[in-house]
Amino acid sequence: MTNPVPALEIGGTHVSAALVDTSSGQRHGRTVHTAPLRSDGNAEELLSAIATCARSLMPGVSADARWGVALPGPFDYRTGVGEFTSTGKFHALAGVDLGAALRTRLGAAVGDIVFSNDAHAFGRGECQAGAARHHRRVMGITLGTGIGSVFLDNGAIVDRGPRVPPLGRADLIRVSGVPLEDLVSRNAILGRYSGAPGTGDQEFDVVDIAQRARTGDREASEAFRGAFLVLGEALRPWVDRFRPSMVVVGGSIAESWDLVLPALQLGLGMAAETGDIAIRRSSNTRQSALIGAALWAEAS
Repeated sequence: MTNPVPALEIGGTHVSAALVDTSSGQRHGRTVHTAPLRSDGNAEELLSAIATCARSLMPGVSADARWGVALPGPFDYRTGVGEFTSTGKFHALAGVDLGAALRTRLGAAVGDIVFSNDAHAFGRGECQAGAARHHRRVMGITLGTGIGSVFLDNGAIVDRGPRVPPLGRADLIRVSGVPLEDLVSRNAILGRYSGAPGTGDQEFDVVDIAQRARTGDREASEAFRGAFLVLGEALRPWVDRFRPSMVVVGGSIAESWDLVLPALQLGLGMAAETGDIAIRRSSNTRQSALIGAALWAEAS
């Protein structure tokens, strides 16, 4: 076995860390360290939370280890500098050299840090060890505080050309002039439901709306149906053009798959399987993103 690669996955509400055995494409050991993260926190709060989670891996990391870090954009993945001024999350990290900040906090036990888009890492991990194994052409979608996407053809990311949205990014799709992310995301679903106490309330979330939908709350059901019908309709032209054999969906909102899938299918105009296209939920989004981040670091 090769030395395990330390990997981090930074999301809008959490940060996760694990060691990954890239020779098998599996997590090394059973432990994934996860800590809460507030995307609206100040820079010190965010960096301290990320570094604390990363330190949980230190006993098993060699001094010259190359780290893989997956996180959402907009971010300059080559330089490691955040570009979050136009988003509703991580504003405090705009212009921050995240690689340098992590090295300062973690010390000498950090070699290179390789950054990757979280949806890209998710797709790589799903193809290596998840639902998309053995599939040649895969569309991956992540649903959480925003929308992430990846289009993979024989393991290569497709982000140009007529088969995919601009830059291969579903969040750049517009529906009647409105960014898709404004219609299908955590805040969008909370905003569709009048019973939500407010999008800034961390105690009430999409999972609570899902639970209310399952107990017969029609407005809660419609909040899901409306959002994922829109998502399916927005993705349908790109499914038709890219022709993936697998559409795999991850992210925290995908955990309410019983509510997501029916509306998504309707919008896509397909059953759970139509011809050679399958729609599946990731069994473990964070694990896939961690595996993908490690594979990215190994290949760089």
